[in-house]
Amino acid sequence: MIPYQKGTITRQAHVSLPDGLVEEEYGREGFFGPYTHFYRTAPPVNWTHIEGPLRPHSLDCNQLEKTKTSDFITGRQTLLYNQDVQIQFLYLDTPMPYLFRNADGDDLFFVHKGQGKMETDFGPFQYKKGDYLVIPRGTVYRLFPKEPSAFLVVESKGAFRLPEKGLLGQQALFDPAIINVPDPEPLSYPPGEYHLKIKRLNEITTVTYPFYPINVVGWKGTLAPWQINVADIRPVSCERYHLPPSAHTTFVSRNFVVCSFLPRPLETGDPTALKVPFYHSNIDYDEVLFYHEGEFFSRTGIGKGMITFHPQGLHHGPQPGAFERTKNAARTNEVAVMIDTRHPLFMSDQAQEIENKDYWKSWREKDE
Repeated sequence: MIPYQKGTITRQAHVSLPDGLVEEEYGREGFFGPYTHFYRTAPPVNWTHIEGPLRPHSLDCNQLEKTKTSDFITGRQTLLYNQDVQIQFLYLDTPMPYLFRNADGDDLFFVHKGQGKMETDFGPFQYKKGDYLVIPRGTVYRLFPKEPSAFLVVESKGAFRLPEKGLLGQQALFDPAIINVPDPEPLSYPPGEYHLKIKRLNEITTVTYPFYPINVVGWKGTLAPWQINVADIRPVSCERYHLPPSAHTTFVSRNFVVCSFLPRPLETGDPTALKVPFYHSNIDYDEVLFYHEGEFFSRTGIGKGMITFHPQGLHHGPQPGAFERTKNAARTNEVAVMIDTRHPLFMSDQAQEIENKDYWKSWREKDE
């Protein structure tokens, strides 16, 4: 499809913006479909008031620690959800007294805080901060925190897969050989009653065994839980061009993707190249960002353990001061997890209780 060119523009996206103008990417299919770049005289986020349900949201998951529970099932607090995915937050400071099997979906754990062990049918994992743990639907598992642990949990109706690497090659982002899968090991649990709780259609069934249900001594096949730490992911970058968020995709599932934003060089090879995310209206996806650690240079008032939710139909992009803050910066040191969903997300009651209701005002130069 031939790109039309009208009016005052820059021929290379995200580079050499005309003086006094800002760039907005209006596109379909998550930066892969038809697109238009608008060159505006003022940022599309310079609103003074928003009335109605469509607005950007900010959630402070740190507040959930005040109401944390040692129960794994009730502690998984769903914040955002649709027919494909539930985005949850979990604090756990004691070992689970029961085993768990999710028959509703696959579970992806991102370890925000803490360390410990997860026992599974396939063998145990030792987990630590920054780990992703991918648990296929139907796997029996149990968590044993060695210190208080906090997890971002993504429950998916579909399986988690790796993205196509295309021209980058099979070892891009991370070599699949670095993926860790568990080895079975003997577990010394005495005879007695052990409870396995199974979630199906959001209801819990408890199955009792006279022995410990994780009793696998060997396995072979192509389906297994697996683990990788963000420290082992090597993000792609370009010193002369700001890459779209899709370049940082870590997992693909049914109707959504999970991306990892990690420390990387900024665009220092061309003084006219954008160093911060461009304004965009990606109207086919809702965008969720969980902020893990580091300095989140394109956002103000956002810290570790917080979530932003930018729904379809409303612009978003850098907040005031972001361009100035990055003018002389050479690197970003942020670690964040992004979840982009094809279908609109709904906020739960728990999410609304921890929401910063004035987040939409953070794009304004000053309060009015």
